[in-house]
Amino acid sequence: MFSAVLGLFSQDLAVDLGSTHTRVLARGPAAATVEPTVIAVRTDRRGRRAVIATGAEALPMLGRAPDDTLALQPIRGGRIVDYEAAEAFLLSLVRRIHGRNAWIRPRMVVAVPHGASDMELRAVRDSCESAGAREVHLVPRPVAAAMGADLPIQQASGYLVVDVGGGSTEVSVLSLSGVVASRSVPGGGEGMDDAIVRWVEQHHGLLIGRPTAERVKIALGNAFRAELADSVVKGRCLALGVPRAVTLQGEEIHRALLPAVAAIGEAIQRTIEGVPPEIGSDIVDHGIVLTGAGARLAGLDLAMREATGLPVIVAENPELAVVAGARRLLDQLDVRRERVA
Repeated sequence: MFSAVLGLFSQDLAVDLGSTHTRVLARGPAAATVEPTVIAVRTDRRGRRAVIATGAEALPMLGRAPDDTLALQPIRGGRIVDYEAAEAFLLSLVRRIHGRNAWIRPRMVVAVPHGASDMELRAVRDSCESAGAREVHLVPRPVAAAMGADLPIQQASGYLVVDVGGGSTEVSVLSLSGVVASRSVPGGGEGMDDAIVRWVEQHHGLLIGRPTAERVKIALGNAFRAELADSVVKGRCLALGVPRAVTLQGEEIHRALLPAVAAIGEAIQRTIEGVPPEIGSDIVDHGIVLTGAGARLAGLDLAMREATGLPVIVAENPELAVVAGARRLLDQLDVRRERVA
């Protein structure tokens, strides 16, 4: 009863708990809150840990923190790898949305990877409840992504959604509001960044960080053709151990990304091969829908079209598709309860 009363003063939340960014939408016309999924924890001489920064404040600390401070990403591949850090990150985010009001008991709809284990689902639920949620509803990411992309997945027709996230890419076929088939490709956007790091290391003898690789990917990355541009990056020379700068060409970044792009295309083909013929014919009619922040990689739609022979479209605001779909489910909770009543 007391929890329900507190709920009257709380904003219900839809959450896309991603490896690189966490996106939150409250009910109503409010804009999405987007924060890097990063937390910085300092340990004192007695071994006591204290959170000193989260989100955008903690992001610059990655790779730059002193010995007594640890900056980490508690979510990897869409799954919680550090329970305490994830709980503290969520608590900070929820309090920030509610104006740091401690008397908060929101309902939360959280998108989780399809096929997550019971232990992984329990970890997400426990983290949200520890952050103050009075109710936690979990929804598969492919379902949320499809709803956020305005696909009528409640119909008896097949739709193929490719959610290119930060930690992994999920290729899913949906029908009747459920997942018919799904395949996950490890890596996602971070995997592409790592591929650029390896390329620069192997071909230029220069060690760069993942944030630098991400900036290069945004500036020069193209999954279909090489960009006619270049960019200067700075890092540490592996031979001499001193700082050095090199110029990277668009052709290099295109070649570095090719294996990751090919893996997504192969996953799409294998997923389609495993569905019934009727759904396969639906996919031919509807094509492929790309969601997730990684869908903004230049030329990715053209590369997938060439790999599969199917029409490919990028959802509007693809990085917000999952959290937008989760908010739609949040709105449906009251509708369902009214029908029951």
